[in-house]
Amino acid sequence: MKSLSSTLTALCIGMSLPAAATAHQPPEAVEGVVREFLERQSQGMPGERRVSLSAFDPANQLPPCAALEPFLPPGTRPWGQLSVGVRCDSPITWTVYVQAQVQVFGPYLVTTRALRSAEVIRESDIEVREGEISALPDNVLTATEQAIGHIMRFAQAAGSPLRAGSVRLPDAVRRGQTVPIVTRGPGFTASAEAQALSNAAPGEGVRIRLGNGQIVHGLVQPDGSVIIDF
Repeated sequence: MKSLSSTLTALCIGMSLPAAATAHQPPEAVEGVVREFLERQSQGMPGERRVSLSAFDPANQLPPCAALEPFLPPGTRPWGQLSVGVRCDSPITWTVYVQAQVQVFGPYLVTTRALRSAEVIRESDIEVREGEISALPDNVLTATEQAIGHIMRFAQAAGSPLRAGSVRLPDAVRRGQTVPIVTRGPGFTASAEAQALSNAAPGEGVRIRLGNGQIVHGLVQPDGSVIIDF
């Protein structure tokens, strides 16, 4: 019996070694899901996209995966130089990382002169340039209508890219102004006038004093009215 047990053990080991030695995840499948994933992740960005990948190890000994799942590590932007994870849960769990680069080329705005804080942007203050948007700071503005008539939040040097956080819309409501309001609640809507207690641009919140002296918060609309939800 002892001899038979030893023989069976040796046979099992001999059968498993060739399987492990020949385990191989096709690299084309890994590269394909990573490329598709990155193209999908960067779809919202304007301009031309270019995705390049480092070749996945063709001599890998990973068991072939039934369903590959690509992912980005937390906090990773879907452009620039990045590392994309690929996870396999079946038939055997494993995770690998593929090095990639996503470049986005298109128009973006830069200042033609130094702009001061609170200055209104004119057409002559900006120009459109073409280049790699993915190499610039986040949220760079890409169209002139995103900047002309807006107000600088802080000073900016000439020739620097304009970002969404650099500008804001002009105030639609000013402190002390009487503004039309629309109050809304479950089953009712009412219109009236009230006094603004602060300046605010469209989309920003503002404190409002109602006719009865009550102070509430509302949301400024593009036409200068204020929506108050109860």
